[in-house]
Amino acid sequence: MSVVEVPPTGVGSSEQALSRQEVRERCVSIMELLLPHRRAADLDTDIPATAFDEQLRQLAAFVSTGEPILFTLPGFPCKSPNPAKVLGHLPDEGERLSLRFLDQLCVAVKDVYEPGARMLICSDGHVFADLISVPDEHVDAYSDELVAMIAKEELSHLGTFDLRDVYGDMSYQDKRTRLADGYHATEDDLRAETLTNPDTMRLYLGITRFLVDDTAEFSGTKSALQRQCRARAYGVIQRSRAWGELIARRFPRQVRLSIHPQPRGSIKFGIRLLQIKDVWTTPWHSAVLKHGDGEWELMRKTDAERHGRLVLHDGRPSHFEAA
Repeated sequence: MSVVEVPPTGVGSSEQALSRQEVRERCVSIMELLLPHRRAADLDTDIPATAFDEQLRQLAAFVSTGEPILFTLPGFPCKSPNPAKVLGHLPDEGERLSLRFLDQLCVAVKDVYEPGARMLICSDGHVFADLISVPDEHVDAYSDELVAMIAKEELSHLGTFDLRDVYGDMSYQDKRTRLADGYHATEDDLRAETLTNPDTMRLYLGITRFLVDDTAEFSGTKSALQRQCRARAYGVIQRSRAWGELIARRFPRQVRLSIHPQPRGSIKFGIRLLQIKDVWTTPWHSAVLKHGDGEWELMRKTDAERHGRLVLHDGRPSHFEAA
């Protein structure tokens, strides 16, 4: 259940009416806070905030009325089912650091725009749990622990939203069917788009790579596994888009973020949760290693345990610390 309040419609009381130029200046200032954390799908990373017309438009819908900004971020689905990559099926230090970053980002917005911002984490684990071989009960446990972590850390700018908030007590398979029925692009449509759109091709290849890497046990050949994962990747993209459309309908005004790399001009802005070299790595596909200088790094669990000792938090595996 969401623990964030969606900004109401109407002019906010904490900001006087702004001119068009003032609205644009505030929006550009907010974009400048996001840019250092951009997860880009293009090679040109030296792009000014003024060049992100779609995001500036989304921000202006709030700034022009003096309301708190609503960021939406599909992600935080569940842990990878591959025990070589993660510490378990519950959130750990990787999620904790990422949640703190998102909350601090909202705090930083308030420094340049007084009404501030809220972040709604639209957890999509149940959307494709069957496609990524994760039990729905593991997704529930992950999501519930995420809510508990937000409360314990007092991250007051964050909230959560998932399929349970949409379809109630319906079975998860029925929820997935209901969601997919609302999205009309077929897998054949996606296959055709992948062949003609470089950004879709990058997304398809990235998801396929993750599906292969997340597979812990497979009795067939490597080529058979790759064929299976390529087929499942189209399903993941299809349902992810259906989830995005549902979020857009539920929250007509929002600033849309993504944990996937995004090109400039996209309706979504790709954002890194932690400062990492690989633009695809996320806390739910890895473990965290804390270096001696205090820097954090995401990597496979099997790699992290070679470089450091395991640290527990509240009695559960949390991260590794370098010797």
